[in-house]
Amino acid sequence: MTATATAVSAESAAPYLARQPILSKDERVIGYEVLFREDSAEPQCDSSPGSRNVVHALESLGLDMISDGHFAFIPCSESMLMKDALLALPAENVVAQISQDVAATPVVVEACKRLRERGRKIALDSFRPGHGREPLLSTADFVKVHSGNRESKDHLDLPAAHAGKPYKLLAQNIDTRPEYKTAEMAGFTLFQGYFFRHPERMKVRQIPASHASKLRLLQAISKPEIDFKLVDELIRHDASLCYRLLRYLNSPLLGFAVPITSVRHAVTLLGQRPLTQWIRTATTLSLGQPKCSDLVLASLVRARFCELIAPEVGHGNADLFLLGMFSLMDSILETSMELLVEGLAFDTSAKAALLAVKVGGGTRLSPICDLMVARERGDWERVTMHAEKLGLSLPFVNQAYIESMQWAHELTRTANASAR
Repeated sequence: MTATATAVSAESAAPYLARQPILSKDERVIGYEVLFREDSAEPQCDSSPGSRNVVHALESLGLDMISDGHFAFIPCSESMLMKDALLALPAENVVAQISQDVAATPVVVEACKRLRERGRKIALDSFRPGHGREPLLSTADFVKVHSGNRESKDHLDLPAAHAGKPYKLLAQNIDTRPEYKTAEMAGFTLFQGYFFRHPERMKVRQIPASHASKLRLLQAISKPEIDFKLVDELIRHDASLCYRLLRYLNSPLLGFAVPITSVRHAVTLLGQRPLTQWIRTATTLSLGQPKCSDLVLASLVRARFCELIAPEVGHGNADLFLLGMFSLMDSILETSMELLVEGLAFDTSAKAALLAVKVGGGTRLSPICDLMVARERGDWERVTMHAEKLGLSLPFVNQAYIESMQWAHELTRTANASAR
């Protein structure tokens, strides 16, 4: 297969960026750690990337797109500190994350103070007591501590030892609910990892009628031949979604001269593709309330990414957009994937892939899901492996993912604006 697709921009190579969410105790996103690697033939996770490349990448994409309006925790090497590299970025929401291999010399401490004086915040990465980095605590807004089950339990004493300090303690590597509960009971107030994508308990034993209609709507607008009479009917039976749609269609952003009163009218004026993309976004946002915003955003990024690579991978009759979107729907709705796909006319291979996505491969579409998750997490080694299996080049995969992030950010921003 070729490694290009008409859906993906052929412009200059996109930077190799990913992000990992940071959440508060109530599971609200407060920021993202930016994961970056240098563009090379052999991807390596680089904890101290060149300052010019990092800053240029963030400037070109826009910091707001990367962090979705939250804090952006940007890994900062000693070289970046000495060059005041992060001063090139807007002060709001920038957190200089001081890499663990940066020694707490007087010059480094002064550089951190200088950043704070200029409006940036400071995070100490992978802090361990007794490793000589204590002088940096006086400059810190966030102190990150490895806290997963693979780590020593010494970290559990840190919240009590640092109680009352001006900085916040952040537990890293929290990927399961038991790890989250342990860290929370120890006194950590911020958490980094993917624990929130695994619901504590599956609260829903059957899908409520309001959710079921939205799921049917997502499926209805994904068919090759869309029945817009059915789509119109499903939207009209959902008051909040109908209001959101009409607000969007009649907003000054679109500038239509006549009021739009129905989906069929909107198709005529707006076009099928833009309208269906918006409906997908608004429906997913509606399903996601009041869940963690990253779940909804990530589901849209996954959906678009799968759609963009679809022309280049074998997928039979499966709708890869829907596959990507539904891969997080069990967490969004706090119900089992088995219950979600039951009664929905998914392609058989897509259904099998959705059921397998939480536990690993084993289906015909699993390599696509594996690539999707690896790229999302910035696991560059696994990205390389899965891309090779699918016959895709790394630049193509990367460009598709960055474009997916941009698409999801813009659509959620527009959809949320139309709901206010």
